[in-house]
Amino acid sequence: MDADPRVQAAVHGDTAAMTELLREHAASLRAQLSIDPKWQSVLDVDDILQVTYLEAFLRIGSFTEAGPGSLLAWLRRIADNNLRDALKGLGRQKRPPPARQATPSGDESTVELFELLGVTTTSPSRVLATAEMKSALAGALDSLPEDYARVIRLYDLEGRSIAETAEICRRSPGAVHMLRARALARLRELLGENPFLSVSA
Repeated sequence: MDADPRVQAAVHGDTAAMTELLREHAASLRAQLSIDPKWQSVLDVDDILQVTYLEAFLRIGSFTEAGPGSLLAWLRRIADNNLRDALKGLGRQKRPPPARQATPSGDESTVELFELLGVTTTSPSRVLATAEMKSALAGALDSLPEDYARVIRLYDLEGRSIAETAEICRRSPGAVHMLRARALARLRELLGENPFLSVSA
């Protein structure tokens, strides 16, 4: 079977081709996803598919076709990773410390986020380091999809709980965990491109 020309078109930035391919594979992706009944009140298949489609649009430029079915297999891996991250987050239900929820500090929350990402600054001065971090973070957040950036701002920087973040974003708690996992991964990549920052392996 010949390669689907729409796949290469999508890889090269054709959003119409990508949209068509996602619609074509939606039923297969939906059929493969199974959520434990105990999580179905805080996560559903549509949550997973929405984040999967967003991530697919962001990552399609790095996709390498390896024959018929390779795109669907790639999409399934993304969906599986999203489901795993959602369930992991729901299982932990991590929340910021109460003091941080009550009076979040911009500097402290930025430093904590950088520590979580394993990113450090090369500046020897703490004041300059914090300023560099805030500047780099602002630029990186502006480069993220809006849903990703909003979750990071609400949960990690403002110290809101998952439940509050979900309510503000009009998403399920499970979707917030997925969005945050993807956002953190993308933030780490973006910050790693900054010459004044160092990212741990």
